[in-house]
Amino acid sequence: MDSPYKNRIKKIPVGFEDFGDIIKQNFYYVDKTLFIKELIDNYSLVNLFTRPRRFGKTLNISMFQYYFDVLYANESHVFEGLAISEEEDYYKSYQNQFPVIKMTLKGAVGETFDSALKKIKTIVSDEFKRHDYLLHCTTIKAIEKDLYHAIMNKTADIEDYENSLKLLSSLLHRHYNKKTIILIDEYDVPLEKAYTRSYYAKMVSFIREFFSDALKTNSSLFFSVITGCLRVSKESIFTGLNNLDIISITSNEYSEHFGFTEPEVEDLLAYYKLEHKLEEMRNWYNGYLFGDSVVYNPWSAIEYLKDARSGQLFPRSHWANTSSNEVVRNLIDISDTKTKEEIEHLIAGGSLIKPIKEDVVYADVYHSMDNLWNYMFFTGYLKKVSERMDGVAISYELKIPNKEVQYIFERHIAEWFNEKVKVSQLQNLYQSIIDGDDQTFTDEISSYLMEVISYMDNAENFYHGFLSGLLRSMDGHRIKSNRETSDGRSDIIILPNLARQQAFIIEIKIAKKVTDLERKCDEALAQIEEKRYMDELALDGYTNVVKYGMAFFKKTCMVKMK
Repeated sequence: MDSPYKNRIKKIPVGFEDFGDIIKQNFYYVDKTLFIKELIDNYSLVNLFTRPRRFGKTLNISMFQYYFDVLYANESHVFEGLAISEEEDYYKSYQNQFPVIKMTLKGAVGETFDSALKKIKTIVSDEFKRHDYLLHCTTIKAIEKDLYHAIMNKTADIEDYENSLKLLSSLLHRHYNKKTIILIDEYDVPLEKAYTRSYYAKMVSFIREFFSDALKTNSSLFFSVITGCLRVSKESIFTGLNNLDIISITSNEYSEHFGFTEPEVEDLLAYYKLEHKLEEMRNWYNGYLFGDSVVYNPWSAIEYLKDARSGQLFPRSHWANTSSNEVVRNLIDISDTKTKEEIEHLIAGGSLIKPIKEDVVYADVYHSMDNLWNYMFFTGYLKKVSERMDGVAISYELKIPNKEVQYIFERHIAEWFNEKVKVSQLQNLYQSIIDGDDQTFTDEISSYLMEVISYMDNAENFYHGFLSGLLRSMDGHRIKSNRETSDGRSDIIILPNLARQQAFIIEIKIAKKVTDLERKCDEALAQIEEKRYMDELALDGYTNVVKYGMAFFKKTCMVKMK
């Protein structure tokens, strides 16, 4: 079937995770349909795929549903022209031939176990409603219909919901005389939230029963695909499940099906005539190593593409706004001196050697620094550079993958430090700025640098965020951090609430050695004058402007006022 939009330029699918909607509404689709072929060829009863957040797990689960689900037979045309349609007829024999159960546990969270369970009941109820035609089948007994109604109406007992996947797959098997495919997306989200909300043991118990009945001894199961962010210990969730095939970011199988590969990004940019943006996109969003495939963060790449087409001049950190970045903050909070030095070493471009184990339990993530480094690796905050054997254990050399993740580290470190410093401690700093006392300004900033930074050569963005955070609580003033908005103006502008009062411009430079600090301060002041940063302030009524040039070298700072 020809699309009525086939001659129109394809839209950019920001936020779309339904495979059919992307195809039918003429969005650009990075073709991952050979994932279906590989899944059939490498048949395994239960497949657990773990990838970081926003790396295409939900879209792939949706693609599987459109391909396998008998209820989507009228949608088979959405695969026309895609890679799987070019494969031999053997694979077409699987298309829309199976009953499918599909659930996402992404929203199954709450402040208490009861509130999270209520959401799980709704998720299960909705899937039972999708198959409510079973209630009219003569193959279902009256007692089964009563239980079916109770699950749909969310009045069944908790034990019935624990058994609900197995029940529904059995009824579908009986109705179609074909075994059922079970698709579960974001299986571990309820576990992660349960740990942070202190009802982890109850959630583990429920999820264990929910999966075990459906995946362990279920004669009605054809195969299952489960996705999540982290491989949770087999003993904690998948007890006794000997047929589980775990495909993590260390696995070579299926490695190119989550995230965008380099050729896919090149095609994407070429389609929108943005080939000149490749290097920038590579530096910001590439660098993840899944198995033997180097991939881009697909969510961020699509967001960047939308920005580039709309005229946005500079890349932004999109993943920081969508992912749960509490782990970085928690890492900083529990860090000792050695760990803080390691974090700073990473931000400065260095790498760390850490032992890797895949079967982490959420409850143990924060019990040791090794577990926390593991968690950060498997959730996308660090990438593997190399690996080695240390005795009988495997260790990886780990680095920050790209500029986007570096921004997350820098921002959270700055936030941690700024919250640590009380506003009352900053009054001397604020008064020195108002008084034009560049020596006290220098001394105050230097004292804070001694507390938070060990090694930050050339990390200008870090110093910028660090200073912006310190100034945020300056009473009677507001801070404009123009590096964050990338509008080509000075680094930091401090504006009084009344235009007739003094405003302040701060320009930041990085020195390569301590003896260059004064020269760099002079360069900063000269730049303020040459680029006429004051003019726009004058247009807004700020005619009394004090200019500061700042230079940093590791823990050392110098400030000059003009």
